[in-house]
Amino acid sequence: MGFLIRLVTTAVALWITTLIVPGVEVTGRTGYDTVFTLLIVSLIFGVINAVLKPLIKVVGCVFYLLTLGLFALVVNALLFLLTDWIAGTLRLPFHVDGFWPAFWGAIVMAVATWLISVVVPDRTDRR
Repeated sequence: MGFLIRLVTTAVALWITTLIVPGVEVTGRTGYDTVFTLLIVSLIFGVINAVLKPLIKVVGCVFYLLTLGLFALVVNALLFLLTDWIAGTLRLPFHVDGFWPAFWGAIVMAVATWLISVVVPDRTDRR
């Protein structure tokens, strides 16, 4: 159940991101296409973050320290672009126009996901 809550939370955050950030868009033909695309792209984004982000943190530890963590913003933008590339490979109607929309999109996604998780806590989260 926790997985589904996180997936839907990420999908809603992605939808909010498409509304706020110009250059990040989902172009589904119907509402169902859009919802399906948001869920699949959220799944892709979650898998990328679960697999690659820890590896990048270990390898780029020095850059994180030298930039006082600001390098994480660049990494998040690049992971967002990778999500766009994989979605394009799967012919999903999701597109990010470049680095800066990915940069701001990753920030909005992080904030929106955090805000939603505050309102709808996961049962596995024991606070």
